[in-house]
Amino acid sequence: MGSTDKAISYGSALVLSLLLLLLPLLHEAEGCDMFTGRWVEDASYPLYDPSTCPFIRREFACKRNGRPDLDYPTFRWQPQGCKLARFNGVEFLEKNKGKKIMFVGDSLSLNQWQSLTCMLHSSVPNSPYNITTQGTITTFTFQEYGVELKLDRNVYLVDIVRKKIGRVLKLDSINDGHNWSEMDTLIFNTWHWWSRRGPSQPWDYIQLGSNVTKDMNRMKAFKIALGTWGKWVDTVVDTQKTRVFFQGISPSHYKGALWGEPTARSCAKQNEPLLGTSYPGGLPAEVGVLKRALGIISKPVTLLDITMLSLLRKDGHPSIYGLGGRTGNDCSHWCLSGVPDTWNEILYNYIA
Repeated sequence: MGSTDKAISYGSALVLSLLLLLLPLLHEAEGCDMFTGRWVEDASYPLYDPSTCPFIRREFACKRNGRPDLDYPTFRWQPQGCKLARFNGVEFLEKNKGKKIMFVGDSLSLNQWQSLTCMLHSSVPNSPYNITTQGTITTFTFQEYGVELKLDRNVYLVDIVRKKIGRVLKLDSINDGHNWSEMDTLIFNTWHWWSRRGPSQPWDYIQLGSNVTKDMNRMKAFKIALGTWGKWVDTVVDTQKTRVFFQGISPSHYKGALWGEPTARSCAKQNEPLLGTSYPGGLPAEVGVLKRALGIISKPVTLLDITMLSLLRKDGHPSIYGLGGRTGNDCSHWCLSGVPDTWNEILYNYIA
């Protein structure tokens, strides 16, 4: 072997050695199924103590509200075929310096947005921040980094307008899209309000085209609205500049039979996750509707497919340690610290 061949050989070996050293540090988002796996106990979790997050809302502050069992934040999500890069708040802020990240959706978007603000603040506790609200949009700004984390409370994504007949949910109209422009990252979510009825339902009629009706099949309405939103993405969003995510369907836990505990009528007193990789009750039907709708969109939209990993966390809800206290039983939202931190750790593996 000549000296040139030896140099090439040694050089190749050096490159290979460097790659092997770097592999554990690379984010695993590409080519990794981050959504199939199991929850494992990890003494290094949670990623932050909620007491260090002074702005956390009462409905998510389970520890502060007196929840006595404190094992629920100590579980880490472990995908089957890879390992998630651990959340690094400083790296997140550095990589997104000067950028705007917006969550658009209902109170589950609020849950995830508040989780991310806590995760980042705990990483740079001495870095100044401010919180402002204008209309439906709340902005949490890390001033040192110029990073804006925005939340737009928009529960259906499509419009509700006031007419002479009352409040009309327009399935084929998105006028609030102007609020979502100029963002570097968008994370959308809708589902939980589609089944609302009675006094909590924020509309009186549904309109599609020129047809106005008192009501319709809610799953069908959800499908149509997702189609309208998908067309908005395809026609309005410049995905060369803006990364688009959909949060996925966050599940509730009110029927113990679905997780193999027929006597349980809610998530109350649940203090450990299901430790397998699948949920006995299977995925809710709305997940299939969402995935089919996303499949029609021609521009790239990344699904944060958090349903299964969240289904396994019957222990992660506020229950009586939420906003309603002992008079309520919240098995829809999530304690912080808790499950939404994992949603954000997965998001981090995509964008940081």
